[in-house]
Amino acid sequence: MTNHEAFEYSKKYIPGGVNSPVRAFGNVGSEPFFVDRGEGAYIYDVEGNRYLDFVQSWGPLLFGHCDKHIEDAVIKTAKKGLSFGTSTPLETKLGKMILEHFFYLDKIRFVSSGTEATMSAIRLARGYSKKDKILKFEGCYHGHSDSLLVKAGSGATTFGSSSSAGVPEDIAKNTYLAIYNDIESVKKAISNNDIGTIIIEPIAGNMGLVPADKEFLLELRKICDEKNIVLILDEVMSGYRASKLGSYGVYGIEADIVTFGKVIGGGLNAAAFAAKDEIMSLISPLGPVYQAGTLSGNPVAMAAGIASLENINADKDLYNRLEKLAKKFTQGLKNIANEYGISLQTCVRGSMFGYFFTEKEVKNYTDALTSNTEIFAKFHTGMIKEGVFLAPSQFETGFICSVMSEKDIEFALQKAKKVMSSL
Repeated sequence: MTNHEAFEYSKKYIPGGVNSPVRAFGNVGSEPFFVDRGEGAYIYDVEGNRYLDFVQSWGPLLFGHCDKHIEDAVIKTAKKGLSFGTSTPLETKLGKMILEHFFYLDKIRFVSSGTEATMSAIRLARGYSKKDKILKFEGCYHGHSDSLLVKAGSGATTFGSSSSAGVPEDIAKNTYLAIYNDIESVKKAISNNDIGTIIIEPIAGNMGLVPADKEFLLELRKICDEKNIVLILDEVMSGYRASKLGSYGVYGIEADIVTFGKVIGGGLNAAAFAAKDEIMSLISPLGPVYQAGTLSGNPVAMAAGIASLENINADKDLYNRLEKLAKKFTQGLKNIANEYGISLQTCVRGSMFGYFFTEKEVKNYTDALTSNTEIFAKFHTGMIKEGVFLAPSQFETGFICSVMSEKDIEFALQKAKKVMSSL
């Protein structure tokens, strides 16, 4: 079966042929390939083509595909049973490991996806603040729950309108928007509205890689303290990716609630939210904020997460090594772009990297939208043909894994030079 045949066949049974929109490659004007298997830093499609994988399942695979330690832990646990719907010691073990890293948090609750984590964190924050209105930032994605699928109204002080059919306006109207890295837009929004919760990606990965300025985050923390607003840092992507301590390792700023995902599942479906005892004590069965899930704390996912964190603990130089590779790749892209007169901005945070085909540094969503998506699409399609898999959207983040080598990066840059020469 060819990739085209697999895609056409899937359309008969799955809307658009995909189970997540970006997989359709619509943003780059091409068709997706269908993966057969992964090995280390590479994936192979159903036609046998090999690709150097800079997507890494959108972040979870810090140690690449089929890491032996993680794989062995999954197999060993799966042989005992896939799911029980009741508690196992593995949940406690993984929770303890995460809280030992994120020392300023007291308790953690596991769920199965990043969407669940942020949705539950917001419900908890509302229960704690006793206020319905929340503030988010344009360009930050926190999953597809109703209250977070909003777009800007007539300005940052106006409540959002839904950006998806099926989202009631009565829900969307409780979500307000501000401009990323613009503290004045935050002040303006909260001056006219009784905001109880602010949620932000401290290192945004869903408008491309756009880190927050430290001064902006410090001021945001100060405002939340002064106004008794609950600050949620969404680290579903940046947790254990930007550093061992996520954004805390970069900025040193404590959140009231932190959401986790991706790496803590080691490639399987696990996510979580964590906070101080004072806030977490409101979660059922201790308190009135209800949250539940049959597969929450699934033993196989917990085993994968434990093994992933054990790998992290065992490799003291891991993040330095990954960041060096990320910088080697992005600086190489920048040099090649300059050689051919192509405007390119790049960014690195730990094992995360991003690049925009635009002239000025990207600080927010409006800046990101100036990127030349036509050139990006041509570049992406060319790299796929050359055996390099980059995220099929200008507004996504790339990832380095531990089994990538300098030779792999040099291979990718060699292919990038070939592709950019034809743009």
